[in-house]
Amino acid sequence: MSPESFHSELRSTRLTSQLGIALGVGFAVCFVTGLTSHLIQHPPAWFWWPSRPAGLYRFTQGLHVATGLACIPLLGAKLWSVYPRLFERPAVRSVGHALERASIAALVAAALFQVVGGLLNISRWYGALPFFFTTGHYWGAWLAVGALLVHIGVKLPAVRDSLARRGANKESGGISRRELFGTVGAAAGVITLATVGQTVVPLSQVSVLAPRRPAVGPQRLPVNKTAAGAGVRDIASNPAYRLVVRGPDDELSLSLAELASLAQHTVVLPIACVEGWSASGTWSGVRLGDLARMVGIDPSEASAEVESLEQSGRYRVSTVAPTHLRDDWTLIALGLNGEPLHLDHGYPARLIAPNRPGVLQTKWVGRITFRRHI
Repeated sequence: MSPESFHSELRSTRLTSQLGIALGVGFAVCFVTGLTSHLIQHPPAWFWWPSRPAGLYRFTQGLHVATGLACIPLLGAKLWSVYPRLFERPAVRSVGHALERASIAALVAAALFQVVGGLLNISRWYGALPFFFTTGHYWGAWLAVGALLVHIGVKLPAVRDSLARRGANKESGGISRRELFGTVGAAAGVITLATVGQTVVPLSQVSVLAPRRPAVGPQRLPVNKTAAGAGVRDIASNPAYRLVVRGPDDELSLSLAELASLAQHTVVLPIACVEGWSASGTWSGVRLGDLARMVGIDPSEASAEVESLEQSGRYRVSTVAPTHLRDDWTLIALGLNGEPLHLDHGYPARLIAPNRPGVLQTKWVGRITFRRHI
C-alpha cells in the first residue's frame, strides 16, 4: 500500500497540528490531575494535601475523567489524520528517523492504553484488565507524557510552520476541514455531557453513558463495594462490635452505643470516587480529633491509621494526615442522611473526611491508631 491509497483532501499538516495541540492539552490536564490523585493515595514524605476546600478532589478527579473521555474523539481524529504515514516507504530512512518512528509508536501505544484502560475502569469492566488498573494507569501516563514530549520536540518546527500558513479550507464529500475540526470538538462535548451527570446532578437525565447516578444507592448515595463483597457482613453486624482506639499511652474499646453517646457532629461532604463520579451526603458522627484527645493525643500534632474490619484488600487501611485529623469536618460517621449508616455504607462506623478520594474513606472501621509527629 502507499499513502495515496488513503488519500483525502481533508488531511493536512495544519489540521493534524490543531488536533495534536487539542489532544496535548487534554493529556496534560489528565496527567496533572491523575498525578495529583496518585500522590494523595500514595503520598511521599514531601507531599502535602489540604483538607479544604472540601470539594477540591471532587473537582480534580471529575476533571480528570471528563477530559480523558473528551480525548477519545480527539485521539481518533488525530490517528486518522496521520495513519497513511504508517505505510510510507522506506519505513526507516536514517537513525534519526528510526528514533522518531519509535517515539511515535510508543506514544500511540501509551495513548491507546491510557484511554481504553480508563474507559474500562470507569465502566467497571474489571475483568478486561488483567492487572491492577491504578498501577498500570500511573506508569502508562509517564510513558505517554515522555513520548509526547519527544514528539513535540521533533515536530515543533513543522507545527509552527503549518499554523503560520493559512491554507485553503478544502472540502471532501461536502465537509470542510474547519467543519471536521468542529465536528470532533462537538463529539468531545457530547461525550462529556453524556457522562458528567454522574457528578453534576442537573445533567444526570441527559448523561446516558454515565455508569453511575449520584442519587442511586442505599440512603441515596452510590456504593462501589458492598459489605458482602468485602466479606464483612457478619462481623460488622455483630452486636459485640467494638471500636478500638489506640494512642501511645492509652487504649479504648468503644461499643456502638458508647460512640453514639459522645458529642455528635454533622457535615455535608461528598464521596468522590477515582472513577470520576461523586455524590454528597449529610454525615453525622464523632470527630476524629475528639477520639484523639480521648487517648491523650493533640490532633494538630498527630496522624491516624484507620483500619477496616476487612481481612484483606489494598485499601483496608488508610492514613489520616495531621491536616485532616485536626479538621472539624473529619468524622467517624455513624449516620448518613438522617439515618444510621447502611451496612454497605460502612455500618457500624466509617471514616469521612473532606477533600479525600473515596477509597481512603475507610468503611467498617474496627481500629484507629494515633501516632504523634515529632
